[in-house]
Amino acid sequence: MSTIFTHISKIHGLTSPEKIKFGKEMSQVDSLSNAYLRVDNGRIVEIGSGNPTVNENDEIIDLMGKDVLPGFVDSHTHLVFAAPRHEEFSLRIKGASYEEIAEAGGGILNSAAKLRLMSEDELFDHAYERVKSMILHGTTCIEIKSGYGLSVDSELKMLRVVKRLKETFPIVIKATFLGAHAFPKEFKQQPDAYIDLILRDMLPAVIADDLADHIDVFCDRGFFTVEQTERILLQAQKYGLPSKIHGNELGLTGGVQVAVKMQSWSVDHLEHCSEVEFELLKGSFSKDSGNGGYGGTMPVALPGTSYFLGIPYAPTRKMIDFGLPVVLATDFNPGSSPIHSLQNIASLACTQMKMLPEEVFHAITCNAAHSLRLSEELGSLGVGMRADFLVMKTSDSIKTIPYFMGQNQVERVFIEGQEFFA
Repeated sequence: MSTIFTHISKIHGLTSPEKIKFGKEMSQVDSLSNAYLRVDNGRIVEIGSGNPTVNENDEIIDLMGKDVLPGFVDSHTHLVFAAPRHEEFSLRIKGASYEEIAEAGGGILNSAAKLRLMSEDELFDHAYERVKSMILHGTTCIEIKSGYGLSVDSELKMLRVVKRLKETFPIVIKATFLGAHAFPKEFKQQPDAYIDLILRDMLPAVIADDLADHIDVFCDRGFFTVEQTERILLQAQKYGLPSKIHGNELGLTGGVQVAVKMQSWSVDHLEHCSEVEFELLKGSFSKDSGNGGYGGTMPVALPGTSYFLGIPYAPTRKMIDFGLPVVLATDFNPGSSPIHSLQNIASLACTQMKMLPEEVFHAITCNAAHSLRLSEELGSLGVGMRADFLVMKTSDSIKTIPYFMGQNQVERVFIEGQEFFA
């Protein structure tokens, strides 16, 4: 038995052969009017315009002239955490910088201290509610990082929570091991010893229990150097673990260079980025797609962090004009981006980064899916793709998402063709 979704005003984000949008292509949306979708076993088996052929056992769901979009993909989050850091919010209002707060024991170390005291079940319960809310706002694929543990036991605890979330929710969830998020206080004066701990104890345990899909390193000023980052990623490559990198949030610190050199799937933040980095990123897409389907290093911008910390925004307008593909993500975390809705990120990208609504749409769908190497099943709507899609409240939904900032424009969420209810 198939399920046929009928009376769709427009389906936006049809699957293209490339499944990724570069440069000016990001402003060109593939759409179909007066459409229908046929779903079987959680996959799209037919897309058409007009009236579908209906078989005796087919289920019909009338979408009443609404727009349909592919589910959003959030490729960078830290949603497993113990508690918010609103006390630091007040410090920043008074003028303290992100780095000053971190140096005083706040920031990531603050979250790590709180997380070490919380049980795995409590962490899961908090994370469960966050994931549920994100789905209701249209996100149907989420990447979740560790990195608030900074010890063997706590990093594994975080990743076990992510594994439980994978088993609980019907959406696609990907786990990223981020033991190299910061140096714990006890290793501040001996950073190499902490890297030894990551490589000797943490990483093998993560691999043994199959707890991660990627590895990440915070490669930036005051955190991990290019050399330290490369050392960690070289070891991860021996286990076949692909990488994603935090880079160039705090300066032109070589994050892009090491990401491209190590064939990382993405480099995220990029608040500081020049044409030198643009050239490197663009060149990465012409490289051999071996090494597990490398396919280029995707630039991922996190405007929620720029908004919340009052730091520069990634120059995505220049990136797109340069011919690059761009991804947007929430960076949902308790310290620098307590924003879990990609719709709000879309608004910031339009108003503060001068991205067009159509460009933003591709940055949270097909391009975001490619940054996780999931574009063969997510990020667009076509025959063979997962039936993860959104029914929107308004027409012209691509434009109204960023326009109505802070208002949820998603009316219904379908995951593998089944409606999601909170």
